[in-house]
Amino acid sequence: MATDAPVETEAPTALTPHLPARPKRPLLGHRRSRVDRWPIHVALTLSCLVIGFPLFYAMIVATQGNTEFFANQITPGNRLGANFQVVWNDRNLGVYLLNSTIQAIIITVGKTMTALLAGLAFVHLNFRFKWTIFWLVLVTLMMPTEISIIALFQIVSGLGWGNSMAGLTIPFLASATGAFLFRQHFANLPSDLSEAAQLDGAKPVQFLFRILLPLSWNVIGALAVIQFLYAWNMYLWPLLIISEQSEQVVQVGLGALRTTGGGQSYGPLMLGSVIASIPPTIVFIALQKQFLSGFSISAEK
Repeated sequence: MATDAPVETEAPTALTPHLPARPKRPLLGHRRSRVDRWPIHVALTLSCLVIGFPLFYAMIVATQGNTEFFANQITPGNRLGANFQVVWNDRNLGVYLLNSTIQAIIITVGKTMTALLAGLAFVHLNFRFKWTIFWLVLVTLMMPTEISIIALFQIVSGLGWGNSMAGLTIPFLASATGAFLFRQHFANLPSDLSEAAQLDGAKPVQFLFRILLPLSWNVIGALAVIQFLYAWNMYLWPLLIISEQSEQVVQVGLGALRTTGGGQSYGPLMLGSVIASIPPTIVFIALQKQFLSGFSISAEK
């Protein structure tokens, strides 16, 4: 008499993994959740339009003359070529852009290097009055540049650095913000790295460039974006220290575009502003990933 043998089921293996059944989300609830989020999408869309409208309007005005501007015309005009001729050739905006680019790169690189060294000293070196010096550095964060600008101007003028790139950049090669940022970043790294480097006989500078630097690219990118924008937007200091028009920076040069052709002209001014915003935008796009990661709080930290 034949008996029914039990049917053996094949045990799941690595090639045929047993995956638990994924619960299906109710279709009605999923649709309802999308419907419930429409106010958020509307608010975000309106916010983007409000934020982007000044740039859009500046690009429109850059193609217009005074007639279209005072008529509140919101369509492009036919003065783009003439405005570009005034901005680029007559007022030498390209020279100002070059000067600002050199200035911003020098300040950004210099501040990043000094901030790296300061962060290394405050975390991995032991010396007297370390915490006192650190708090004194933090105090400078509360002192705007305008407080010491007269004394700084006298020092730079006494050194003969007027009308030079040295006078524009050297007084701003140190950053309390960068020192604090790298101090916090290095303090969150494992202390075993420093102990292992000391056992291997690595000097502090070798430890910085071989171990800390590869672990700090996100922080470096975030600081570079901040410092580049800070240097690019400098207006008061270049206006005081530079008297030669050919050595001026772009922010001061834009002020000269307010009066072109013997009167107030808004088309060249807006066109110059749009052109001047291109280099910082390129820097931000290039370092966007590092900028966002540098200020994020991750689980590894």
